[in-house]
Amino acid sequence: MRWLMHLLSPVIFWFAFALFRSSVLKRSERKHRFVMKVFRLAADNGSTKALSVYGHLLHFRGEDVQNKIQGGIYLQRAADQGDMKAQYQLGRVFEDGFEHYFQQNAEKSHHYYAAAAGQGHQLAIRRMIAANEKGELGIDANEREAERWSQALPDLPQR
Repeated sequence: MRWLMHLLSPVIFWFAFALFRSSVLKRSERKHRFVMKVFRLAADNGSTKALSVYGHLLHFRGEDVQNKIQGGIYLQRAADQGDMKAQYQLGRVFEDGFEHYFQQNAEKSHHYYAAAAGQGHQLAIRRMIAANEKGELGIDANEREAERWSQALPDLPQR
């Protein structure tokens, strides 16, 4: 039965995400609680996207410290599974620190930013450029590395 839930978790996530984005019952507390339960079901059964979205909602929009810590844990699971958005968010969490569970850690922050930037996350690339120019996140200033990351940024469209 566990393997079946693991197979269905991406479908469950997309159902929850569609309901979350839907304008039907937009301000309904009941809808919100239901969607959060469905996100958690998908996340607990292995959906990387659900881990990322649910973790983000809990950590950055949660009501109390316990929810925010739990959200960080879900984000870390998603980041470790390769989700670039979660990797960027976790880089921020470790850069700023949060409570006693996620203490400031420049090495971990750099690791997650670099992983997200390596997958093309633009904000992570910009953070890697700044870190290499200023010598932040526990690394020495390195103009060559900053230039390498600058090359990874897509060109802006011309007007």
